[in-house]
Amino acid sequence: MARMKFLCDAERCIECNACTTVCKNEHEVPWGMVRRRLVTINDGEPGEKSVSVSCMHCTDAPCIAVCPVSCIYQTDTGIVLHDKDLCIGCGYCFYACPFGAPQYPQASNFGSRGKMDKCTFCAGGPEEDGSQAEYEKYGRNRIAEGKLPLCAEVCSTRALLGGEGEVVAEIYRERTIKRGYGSGAWGWSTAYYGPTTES
Repeated sequence: MARMKFLCDAERCIECNACTTVCKNEHEVPWGMVRRRLVTINDGEPGEKSVSVSCMHCTDAPCIAVCPVSCIYQTDTGIVLHDKDLCIGCGYCFYACPFGAPQYPQASNFGSRGKMDKCTFCAGGPEEDGSQAEYEKYGRNRIAEGKLPLCAEVCSTRALLGGEGEVVAEIYRERTIKRGYGSGAWGWSTAYYGPTTES
């Protein structure tokens, strides 16, 4: 069975924020909350890198382990989802997640912030696929439509990869082999030497 995963190639990310914007618009995420965010390391300095971060749909997700009402669960394809009808808003998942994926939709006093919300890998929730109830609580279910998560589809440099873990790993492996530096860089011979002719 395929396991769905995200991977962001920091060598390709140009910090355009298309992934964060399209996620917020597609799923009508409440103001003040984001399911995906861009993290920049060494901002404005040589060697600056940007990485798009959301729920990474961990194989052994810590948020599942700490949830006292078992509202966070993992599908057979490895997507970590949550049931807003069961959620009590305790915030344990927020503290357990190393990526800061679960978030409160409201900025108010503890206990009155509402149900947690997180990236769903565009897979909706426990309601019937494509139903109005599913859309209102979790956003559009692109996985049921046979599509990839929208954030990965709109990435112009293909820095953000989303899909079957083995396919994503193979794409990244090929990139790192061909990336190289100097004369080993991908495209070097095309850009600097032109086609070779034998005489």
